[in-house]
Amino acid sequence: MRILLMLLSGLCLMNFAWAEYPERPIRLIVSYPPGGGTDVTARQIVPMLSERLGKQVVIDNRAGAGSTLGTNLVAKATPDGYTLLMSDTTFGIVPGLYPKLPYDALRDFAPVTQITSVPVALVVHPSVAANSVKELVAWARAKPGALNFGSGGVGTPVHMAGELLMVQAHIKMVHIPYKGAGPAFADLLGGQFQLMFPTLQSVVPYVKSGRVRLIAMTTEKRSPAFPEVPTVEESGIPGVIAVAWFGIHAPAGTPKAVIARLHDEAVKVVGEPSIRDRFLADGADPVGSTPDQFHKFVANEVGKWTKVVKASGIKAEF
Repeated sequence: MRILLMLLSGLCLMNFAWAEYPERPIRLIVSYPPGGGTDVTARQIVPMLSERLGKQVVIDNRAGAGSTLGTNLVAKATPDGYTLLMSDTTFGIVPGLYPKLPYDALRDFAPVTQITSVPVALVVHPSVAANSVKELVAWARAKPGALNFGSGGVGTPVHMAGELLMVQAHIKMVHIPYKGAGPAFADLLGGQFQLMFPTLQSVVPYVKSGRVRLIAMTTEKRSPAFPEVPTVEESGIPGVIAVAWFGIHAPAGTPKAVIARLHDEAVKVVGEPSIRDRFLADGADPVGSTPDQFHKFVANEVGKWTKVVKASGIKAEF
């Protein structure tokens, strides 16, 4: 009985200690240089998240090794809620791309919440004769390797969406990697290659001006911004679901009370009208999922992209 009382007392003290969380600033690791989508999303939520938590959330950009440097830093951090990761689509891609990672994306992290989901579009240069996915696929099957698509680099979401289409449609296109999505898109506008899979938010002005043609969305549902544009699945190619996403992860072993506090406050930030409206204006859909929902989502992403890497034979080096 005495031992039981001591254990219960210890648990009560532990819960009381975490009830005071946070007691000092929190570091949010962004595994990229400033200015990219992950960094921008983090900076959109950090001011209000800091206000709600009562302590400053500080963004720490740790770019390198295909985003795995910063990610591994969080995986190895003390699981006390003071070092977090701003995770994104690449978090679910690299486990299949780099089999010898120093961390496990599913075992070494505790999911907090998914912040947003960003639709990915299939756009072509105006000179391309195909006006639909069906016509594009027919062209690719008739002339294997004649179609070129650009991306911001091997393993990026823009690249992997193209690989996913090739796997599901059983076609062959040539991937042209660039050092960044910006230079790649500039060459698409110049007609240096035929198609690309950028995020919708990055191409809306060019679609409306006619500088690129939007022929499909790689999402489950049509975009409210372009309700007349079908999804790839509606166009007859099943399984082509590719979205860009952003979320928050903590190291595995972080106390449940801390995860609960982080989750509750982050979801309230995502639901704040000013933040929500800003996301929607940028073409991003606010999410605010539970930790369990986010874990299942990421597990599905890891499984999907690992299969695509194996099927396509993609090779990448740090």
